[in-house]
Amino acid sequence: MWLMRKWISGLLLASISIAAPAAPDDRGEAWWKHVRTLADDGYEGRGTGKPGYDRAADYVIGQLRALGLKPAGTDGYKQPVAFVEQVILSQQSSASLTGPGGHAALAAPADIIFSGGGGPAPETVGAPLVFAGYGLHLPEAGHDDFAGLDLKGRIVVVVSGGPATLSGALKSHARSERAAWLAKQGALGLIQLVTPKQVEIPWDRRMALASQPALFFRDPALRDTATPFLNAQFDPAKSALLFAGSGHDFAQIAAAADSSGPVPSFPLAQRLDAKVAARRADLTSPNIIALMPGTDPQLSREYVVLSAHLDGYGVGTPIDGDAIYNGALDNASGVASLLEIARTLRNGKVKPRRSILFAIVTAEEKGLLGSSYFARRPTVPQRAMVADLNFDMALPIFPLTSVTPIGYDQSSLGKDAEAVSAAMNLPITPDPFPDRNVFIRSDQYSFIRAGIPALFFKYGFKAGTPEATVERAWRANIYHSPRDDANQPVMPAESVKLNDYVAAVTLRVANAPQRPAWNEDSFFRRFAK
Repeated sequence: MWLMRKWISGLLLASISIAAPAAPDDRGEAWWKHVRTLADDGYEGRGTGKPGYDRAADYVIGQLRALGLKPAGTDGYKQPVAFVEQVILSQQSSASLTGPGGHAALAAPADIIFSGGGGPAPETVGAPLVFAGYGLHLPEAGHDDFAGLDLKGRIVVVVSGGPATLSGALKSHARSERAAWLAKQGALGLIQLVTPKQVEIPWDRRMALASQPALFFRDPALRDTATPFLNAQFDPAKSALLFAGSGHDFAQIAAAADSSGPVPSFPLAQRLDAKVAARRADLTSPNIIALMPGTDPQLSREYVVLSAHLDGYGVGTPIDGDAIYNGALDNASGVASLLEIARTLRNGKVKPRRSILFAIVTAEEKGLLGSSYFARRPTVPQRAMVADLNFDMALPIFPLTSVTPIGYDQSSLGKDAEAVSAAMNLPITPDPFPDRNVFIRSDQYSFIRAGIPALFFKYGFKAGTPEATVERAWRANIYHSPRDDANQPVMPAESVKLNDYVAAVTLRVANAPQRPAWNEDSFFRRFAK
């Protein structure tokens, strides 16, 4: 682990010129103190529904109370959410492919990883496979990879990426919705492939995470699929097995996907048979909701939501002897930022006219479940929530010279972000990797699905830059691992800059005469109520 940290630190220093601050930044230290506390081993990675999460929740509630924020949950500051925990027992599960070349056994999780999220995993499933290209159902945008395919009774295979002609937000949304849509068409499951060049987390780390508990809502009305549906990932190095006998070469398909080129859809010659063993148990974990009342008699009845997730991966498969997935930057850092933004807004001379809701949510790592629950069953009138501004895994591992507010091109919030960018000399940089699905990978997406305009704040950088190299190295070596702890090199003073940026956007939205609105050409206007 020491060698890994030394390598990351050296990469930072070699790639980017870093000017050391002349004196310690007290606000940066206050932010980092929250991060160190929440990422301490004593909180055991803040696994949803685990004692470590509850202890972290008590710490956050204590900080919110000290700041003078009012409880706005259903039980004081808490909004309990009921889940079913599902653990896939890989060693007791099995799978095989049968095709023109015969029968081939697959090892779980070495070859195939079964997901425990979304709903109860099917105990057994057997069906022919069909390849559906990028797996994007967007007929309104003139693209539908499922057109002409017989999906009923099939397991659908899709590959990562998508056409460059579609926005990253639109592609991400289609990926998020496809399991529910496929289940309604009678499909039995979905296997997702990632091309070797698009791998973000190495397969051995995916395998290490396979034993992690998954969650789905205890209330069936809140689940994406009403019946058991197989969700699986396949080892990128072995994906060619699925295409044997089809007349198509996976290497060529991967090359097309890597260049965002056309990818065909066609039946495969293979059949998958699988038995999935799982253990289930009920648990409850709370969102934490706090209120800073607005000052305007009318506008205070509306709410700007600031969100960040408190949960992490808890205790899991050891890496280098360490089994605690501390989640320092993902996402103790985001919770720390919300606490410090609350302090800034409380102490500022200009007070917010609209009320500010601080939503510190649970179960983000399990599929945005805590934020989905709050957005659909909020503790204030849903129509009164005018915007969500979300913090998740902002990475203060290089200087902040620009910002990427994911979703800024979808609503009038983009104009607010641009105005603050101009005032603070932090230009907006578009998402450098739109096929990473960032648009749907954090809690702001739950609010978007509820019709509420939202932004998700990231450090800005461009593809092919030293910053991109550093960020990619962090994802490959630290992300979702025990190495994301408080011992890695960070720049707290840079985080203060982003906190101030978001506080300024928050105040601008809270004090505007008109509530935010979706852009006329935004696909997501359809969700507005």
